[in-house]
Amino acid sequence: MSEDAKSIDDRGPAVLAVTVTVIVVSSIFVILRFISRIAIVRKVSWDDYFMILAWAISFGLSFSICYGTSRGLGRHDVDILPEWQASLKVCEYVFSVLYNPALMATKTSILIFYLNLSKTRPFFRWASIVTMVVVNAAGLALTILNIFQCRPVDAVIENPAPPSAQCIDIVTLYLSSAPVNIITDLAILFLPIPLLTSMRLPRKQKNILVFTFALGGFVAIVDVVRIAYLQQASLSRLENLGKPIGSRIGAQNDFSWYASLSYMWTAVEVNVGIICACVPTLKPLIIKLLPGIISDRGYSSEKEWASAVREGTANVDLLADQGCPRSPPTACRGSSPGGSEIEHATDSHADENPDMMEFLTTPDMVGPPLTEQSVSTRNETNAFFDFVNMKRPKSMVKMSSKESYYPLALVTVLFFLWGFAYGLLDVLNGQFQLVVEMTSAQSTGLHSAYWAGYFVAPLTCGRYILKRWGFKATFIAGLCIYGTGTLIFWPSAVLTSFPAFLISNFIVGFGLATLEVAANPFIVLCGPAEFAETRSNLAQGFQAIGSVVSPLLAQRVLFTRFQDAPSLIDVQWAYLAIALFDVLLALVFYYVPLPEAWDDDLEDIADRRRRANSAKLAGMPVVFVTLTIAVLSQFCYVGGQEVVGIEFQSVAVKMHAAFILDPVDSQTIARACFALGRFTAALMGVLINPRWILLFFYTGLVITSGLMISLGGTAGIVILILASFFESAIFPTIFAISLRGMGAHTKTASVFLTAACSGGAVFPAITKAVANVHGIQYAMSVVVAVYTVGALYPIYLNVVPAAKKQVDPMGDENSPLSPGSRASRALSVVTGQRKRSSNGLSTVAETVEDSRWGR
Repeated sequence: MSEDAKSIDDRGPAVLAVTVTVIVVSSIFVILRFISRIAIVRKVSWDDYFMILAWAISFGLSFSICYGTSRGLGRHDVDILPEWQASLKVCEYVFSVLYNPALMATKTSILIFYLNLSKTRPFFRWASIVTMVVVNAAGLALTILNIFQCRPVDAVIENPAPPSAQCIDIVTLYLSSAPVNIITDLAILFLPIPLLTSMRLPRKQKNILVFTFALGGFVAIVDVVRIAYLQQASLSRLENLGKPIGSRIGAQNDFSWYASLSYMWTAVEVNVGIICACVPTLKPLIIKLLPGIISDRGYSSEKEWASAVREGTANVDLLADQGCPRSPPTACRGSSPGGSEIEHATDSHADENPDMMEFLTTPDMVGPPLTEQSVSTRNETNAFFDFVNMKRPKSMVKMSSKESYYPLALVTVLFFLWGFAYGLLDVLNGQFQLVVEMTSAQSTGLHSAYWAGYFVAPLTCGRYILKRWGFKATFIAGLCIYGTGTLIFWPSAVLTSFPAFLISNFIVGFGLATLEVAANPFIVLCGPAEFAETRSNLAQGFQAIGSVVSPLLAQRVLFTRFQDAPSLIDVQWAYLAIALFDVLLALVFYYVPLPEAWDDDLEDIADRRRRANSAKLAGMPVVFVTLTIAVLSQFCYVGGQEVVGIEFQSVAVKMHAAFILDPVDSQTIARACFALGRFTAALMGVLINPRWILLFFYTGLVITSGLMISLGGTAGIVILILASFFESAIFPTIFAISLRGMGAHTKTASVFLTAACSGGAVFPAITKAVANVHGIQYAMSVVVAVYTVGALYPIYLNVVPAAKKQVDPMGDENSPLSPGSRASRALSVVTGQRKRSSNGLSTVAETVEDSRWGR
């Protein structure tokens, strides 16, 4: 008997030890929290009540795990005694029901605490409210699913389960809910960081505050570890069962063995969350017992406070919230700078109702508030969300080339990011189609959902954020939405659900469109305008590199083993990495200084060419005629490009080329030529008029797309690859040219040009319908037609005199420049050696809309 006992694989003891440890530690922190609140602060608020609720639920969850280990949790099914089965199932059911309420109560407690910190910070307050709604709505829905995971409900604890019972695979349900937990964990982690880092506090105290709140990052890390064990449990069990992932299985084959470690990490996640939520509230207790750890001098004199006011770094609202009168430091401090006596208690009302910020700072940490006049002055300088105090950024249209290098490099990262995402998405769609045996119509639907996001995002939140808060806010919002979409891929892969995958594609497109509505005009406007087209093609060239690298990564690394569900599970980690990178990049964009472009500056530039911009065609201002035709051209171009990208391999196979490369490798070469074309166009922009460049690439594209219909064999493949080269420069060149002369309407023009990308949602479906009747090669006539319509734009620019005057930049002396002069000018821009005007700005920046080309 002893030998049999020794041979039994049992994870139960390890699960029990870890679970008991974390519940004991979290209990200690909850006790210390209430000692601090009751004995020292003498006030218990709603966040404390929710915390005690969270602890009670967590205790029940942990107890169910601990008791389950005594009934076989952590063993294989064959090693569990028959009399234990019923009790073990009850423990597993109780655990599954209590998990989401425990997280809901913990996160609600934290967010109520945030609400008390945000009385004068509307954006922070609303963000906390939205996060709270998401936490509780998702948690309630998942709790209901867990309660009714079987039909009938009592089938979940019966052993064996009735043959007629229908049960949800609980591991699959946990994996599907993972994105919600990660998104809310990251929101709770990063929401207070801008508020804390903007405080005027001694470095030691600020570091302690930031570190205290950053402890919440451990919860997100533990959640990822838990998910890894859940995936291991799901894949191992499904491989044994021979069932596809996401299937509905009533039998819980070897469930206690596979799920035991994930249960353990779930207990760790919940209890670590409670611990982290309690840490910020322990400050009064720590100061009482160990004052030297946190205590540090604040502003030691009125002179130091005045210096902080002049620098714009004084923490004003904090003292106002705490009831400090608007007066010098001596009114909120002891009589001497180094004294320990605090006179903040003189405000009896503040003592009766202390603000939650008092748990983070005390009056000795900060100086007094500004005067009413100073507060008004400071508020006028806000250029971003209302909880950020920033000086008005420099106008990008007045920047020299040398000043623009850093912001351009940073924004170019975004171009690479969405190129990488789109390339990976393309391969992933094909992989998903193979795994679930999706029809070609469904695959086209996935692409259409992605581009539908491009139609909705710019016209809704993209325009609103860009017009109201500027480029930086739009970058941050786009990155967060994009990251959310990549996380939603997680349940899509787990469930192999077409609707879920459709939604994730739409959200990814929505986020990237929000980024693009700001990124493209940023590149165009930042720096000397005479090289706007060069900058645009150069940045988009890095986007093209991303679209080359990501398919190679997917094909050579992610999908090297087999065409099955586990390969989809593998790619989830890549999407999780992208999502985390998005969040970190958004945080970087929050802190880095970026220039802005205000409507008045843009209108001033347009006014310098009032005559050219105010000309009319058919009774309409030429600038709006140009924009309208540009939007149509962009719509057609993106639609045609998407058709070629989707059907490339099908067309290559149809051509029956005796080619040494297979269709996949041929498409990789085509993508590389696409990137090369954009860098080529960037170089051409230094010497050649952009409208001529656009006409050249469009002409080559129409010719090559026409030849694709009739040619076959190796020649057809070469033409197919060459078409990618001519596609490359059209989008960025249209964007840069079309923004010239728009003045205060520049940002709105960017919105419409980005929304025009929705052509990618329309023409692939049309082409697919034609291909079903006449074959794929004949269906490419749709591409020829849309490219021909798009080519009307460069023809219009080169034929209509008013359009030429509007879109052509001018030289410093309003005279055309020779190619040699233009090359010299480009060299001087690169080296930063430009002639300076009397007001200190570069001549190029002053004459941003001057023309260097003759007509």
